[in-house]
Amino acid sequence: MLTESLELALLIVVGFFSGAINAVAGGGSLLVFPALLATGMPPLVANVTNSVAQGPGFVGAAVSQRADLKDSRKRLWLTTGAAAVGSAIGCVLLLVLPGSVFDAVVPALVGLSAVLMAFQTTIRRWMGSPEAGGSDRLVLLTIGIFLASIYGGYFGGARSVILIAILVLAASDVMRRLNALKSWLGMVGSAVTLVVYALVAPVDWIAVLTLVPTTVLGGFVGGKLAQRLPANFLRYLVVVIAAAVAVYLVVD
Repeated sequence: MLTESLELALLIVVGFFSGAINAVAGGGSLLVFPALLATGMPPLVANVTNSVAQGPGFVGAAVSQRADLKDSRKRLWLTTGAAAVGSAIGCVLLLVLPGSVFDAVVPALVGLSAVLMAFQTTIRRWMGSPEAGGSDRLVLLTIGIFLASIYGGYFGGARSVILIAILVLAASDVMRRLNALKSWLGMVGSAVTLVVYALVAPVDWIAVLTLVPTTVLGGFVGGKLAQRLPANFLRYLVVVIAAAVAVYLVVD
């Protein structure tokens, strides 16, 4: 077990790198989750604490990209509703199901997150590059965002990766605008989980207050360096860590 000072130092460092990796490659929450486990938190507490701490990062991204959300009101309203309802259902499932269910499922979810992170470029290539001017597959889009948001409400790791994959598959638009919608939906989902978890979940607020400013700072620095840092290297670093965490949770 780490001492309190080492726990604090670990969360500060991991929070910073999580924010930077989210800005450059995505998946930074998969670094925070094992760090919280290393402080001695049970998986359920680590999960809800991680979800609450990651929320502010989506706000900055959504606000900075809000101009790219214009001229797609039908898509925006449908996906926003799906994200809000799905996230609420995911939160409820997390809170009403026995903790043993989460302990059993979370290694698979972490492993799935690692796979999605590793192959997101291949998945995007397989789905094809989005083009502006076509028609959205609104039913597929709405259902896909709804299911992804249930996942995000239950376990938030790599939610952004899943959201962008669904948007590329079902929405016809340029990547810049789809990425803006992904940030918006991430913010909506995070707002729902923040409210639900803050009211009834076992959130470690000291860890949240430590992580939020360092994550925001890391996101700011990562955004400035996004064009210089090797995104693939950072993404695969997250993949290796997530895979190791999944194995650890299975054998623990």
